[in-house]
Amino acid sequence: MQCVINRRAQFSANHRYWLPEWDESKNQQAFGLCSRFPGHGHNYVLFVSLLGEIDQYGMVENLSTVKQVIKREVTSQLDYAYLNDVWEEFQTTLPTTENIARVIWQRLKDHLPIVKIQLFEHPQLWAEYQGDAMKATLNIQTHFSAAHRLARPDLSLEENTKIYGKCARTHGHGHNYHLEVSVSGDIDPRTGMLVDLVALQNIVNDYVVEPFDHNFLNKDVPYFAEVVPTAENIALYIAQLLQQPIRELGAQLEKVKLIESPNNSCEIYCGSSAESLNILSQQAPQLMALH
Repeated sequence: MQCVINRRAQFSANHRYWLPEWDESKNQQAFGLCSRFPGHGHNYVLFVSLLGEIDQYGMVENLSTVKQVIKREVTSQLDYAYLNDVWEEFQTTLPTTENIARVIWQRLKDHLPIVKIQLFEHPQLWAEYQGDAMKATLNIQTHFSAAHRLARPDLSLEENTKIYGKCARTHGHGHNYHLEVSVSGDIDPRTGMLVDLVALQNIVNDYVVEPFDHNFLNKDVPYFAEVVPTAENIALYIAQLLQQPIRELGAQLEKVKLIESPNNSCEIYCGSSAESLNILSQQAPQLMALH
């Protein structure tokens, strides 16, 4: 029986986004505050995922050995280091979150049966790498607060209450939504960037956070005048809103995850094919959920 196990590790390090062949103006334009001298630091959290058969001792890998390998090959070298100088790979491609994840994979692949590297720069920004050349996934998290009512306009209050329970009450209710947006693409071999992070954050803010935040979704967002704003339908609509703008940045929308509460969340997977989202979008008005 195969099983995936995950090992967590941490390191604190400093880095700077700066290309010596560019002048100061171009570096600032491309990297913003991240270009400032002498750089900035993060408390990185690393997850190493390993795949293997469960052995006679009930283990995929001895975690003591895994811990030692990660420390020897990665964290002991990166902890309290200036990343631009510590590994030669970062002389060629800058130590962005996505590129650090890629290089960590390369450093560990001959020692451990890894299937995924996940690196958190901070809780709202992390990258994933799975050994596919320069392709990686970058994830950002944000939030908005909004009210909604779960009720189909063609049904009575009694009928809606049978379906949606308390969520059908006429004045609605609110949530502090947490939104995760995942995009994929190729890491640029020089800048280390999969996508312009500031531009990505601006798109999510302009298309989702600003229109949704502190609004009553049923009344203030025209799409939900006829479509019931369940978490599922909200996530689907967000995916529809973001797919094209993200494509114009040169990346692919991979996933939208909407966390309605600590108990409820949903995920919309878009993948590399736009057809999957087009099929779902045709079904959006009919999607319903029991809450």
